[in-house]
Amino acid sequence: MIRRLFALLLISVTVCACSTTPPKKPNDLCEIFKEKDNWYDDAQDVYKRRGVPINIAMAFMYHESGYVDDARPPMRWFLFIPYGRGSSAYGYAQAQDPVWDDYVSEAGGFFSSRDDFADSLDFISWYILKTNKVNNVKINDVYNQYLNYHEGWGGYKKKTHAKNKSLQQLARRVEKTAGSYAKQLRNCDL
Repeated sequence: MIRRLFALLLISVTVCACSTTPPKKPNDLCEIFKEKDNWYDDAQDVYKRRGVPINIAMAFMYHESGYVDDARPPMRWFLFIPYGRGSSAYGYAQAQDPVWDDYVSEAGGFFSSRDDFADSLDFISWYILKTNKVNNVKINDVYNQYLNYHEGWGGYKKKTHAKNKSLQQLARRVEKTAGSYAKQLRNCDL
């Protein structure tokens, strides 16, 4: 009996250690970086490498996953039978399999992982830079950058977002978060 309890405890500790909890105050970038102190260093490294402002990449991550490392779209159900998820989106960046594979082959590395904060932030920054090249959207145009991120480059060109009011509202919220994060970051004591 004691061996079973010990084994159960060991499994529980292992599972908990593999997961990162989201920040307690996701609307405050300074508090996020104080709570998750290695995230600031990672964000600075990505900024130096790619030049995408930290506040923008972090706003994308917040609205995509809520800073949940293993976030996935909800399971779809028919009556009581699960039949898969709506997409292959996974991790902090909610990157789908095909575009993540493109990132890994172009800019990431063999060991890049969607549930790693630094890799996901780098992916978001890579995507923003590629959007600038593919669809000529300025890096600081958060609204249109997010529409590209959500709809994909082809979807954006086809204007799939034009009649999707809820997506447009979400893109405005991302833009607002990026603005708030920028103000907060200027006043952080890190």
